Amino acid sequence: MKRSLSSLFVSIVLCTGLISCGGYTNPNTGNRSGLTFRAFISNPVNPSASGGGFPGLDIIDATNDLVSPFQVSLSGTVASAGMMVESPKRDRTVVYSATGTDSSNTALAIVDNATESASSSVALPGPTESMFVATDNITLYAAVPSAPITGQSPGAVVQVSLPSAAITASVPVPGAHFIIPSPSGNLILVISDTAGTVSVLAPALISSDPVGALTTLTGFDKPVWAVFSSDGSTAYVMNCGPECGGSAAGIVAVDMTQNPPVAGTPVAVSAATNGLIVGGNLYVAGTPPNAGVDCQANLCGVLTVFPGANLSAAPTTFAITDGYHDNLVMAPNNQLFIASRTCTNVIASGQTLGRGCLSVLNTGGGTVYTAAQTGDVTGIQPILNRTVVYVCEGGAFTIYDTALDLGSQRHLVPQTTTEVAIVGQAIDVKLVDF
Repeated sequence: MKRSLSSLFVSIVLCTGLISCGGYTNPNTGNRSGLTFRAFISNPVNPSASGGGFPGLDIIDATNDLVSPFQVSLSGTVASAGMMVESPKRDRTVVYSATGTDSSNTALAIVDNATESASSSVALPGPTESMFVATDNITLYAAVPSAPITGQSPGAVVQVSLPSAAITASVPVPGAHFIIPSPSGNLILVISDTAGTVSVLAPALISSDPVGALTTLTGFDKPVWAVFSSDGSTAYVMNCGPECGGSAAGIVAVDMTQNPPVAGTPVAVSAATNGLIVGGNLYVAGTPPNAGVDCQANLCGVLTVFPGANLSAAPTTFAITDGYHDNLVMAPNNQLFIASRTCTNVIASGQTLGRGCLSVLNTGGGTVYTAAQTGDVTGIQPILNRTVVYVCEGGAFTIYDTALDLGSQRHLVPQTTTEVAIVGQAIDVKLVDF
């Protein structure tokens, strides 16, 4: 039977101060959950017993999809809780915090996963939308487009030591907005949409030769993302084009074996803001200009698939939800989860559920499904050795089971489930344990 996405739709309620919650039993490990297979959900407004809310991480039993009565409190460390990244060894979770209308108060909380506690924090010179922990497990890199640089245009890649909780270097890159490491980790692509540049940063040279550590390529049209081939020999850069105020959307193959790297001629696509290479194929998502098109009645986004990541081959396209696509994740049973934000949410008259910002392509059958939960998709996490996928969308926590089949239904409709609501706002979700 053809497998497709199901909507095992579970909103999980945070239960504070209770012995059990939805069948969860406290393993009695003091102030820790005692779980060995966990997921963290960032929640900026976790309810406090004394009233109000505090930034923290909800802890999920990723074996049984149950909420622990324990949380990781970030109170006193950072002011909020948003995007998260895991260290390669998954001994640390780094949580991004930004508050204020201009996100002027920006910082990173460093969480010790073993003790489920925030050990320290690092102030950033401005907001970031892109960060990762390097293969050495102790160094974090973040792109900060507004970082002040004396005598130059704003923008930098900051290098952070997690053990010492300090910024150890700042590499000036005007408008540095997104960073993508190569498969080996020896190079970092630094993408600046405002400057129309893609820079190649060699982390090993930052301390000894910061000028020589950076090579900048020009001539891109609002570049916003890139993906590497599995061997790191080619980087595919996504030119956002009209969706981001530019001229033409396209994919640019950059030959990383040359010194300096050489950018090829853009291959036109209708839209491109994010991509993924999986199974040898290149998947690119975006939303083209849709003047006069009713996006409530139609799916206005586009997923373009290049077989074998061959830009010379004829691509296949699929209609997906609109919005700004910023995350593609391959899940079990050949299900490609495609996240967007600021999409056209659709709720039919008299209904509480409609169509939100999540699309799922069954890559085996070529069918696109759209989720019933409305709101921006801000986190996607497949659960290791299981068929379920955790999703944060519209501030709610949703669980999808890719093993269940919906047949020919186009839109996902929640099946009979256990529903327990999270108190607060689910922003991002990460699997903590292998």
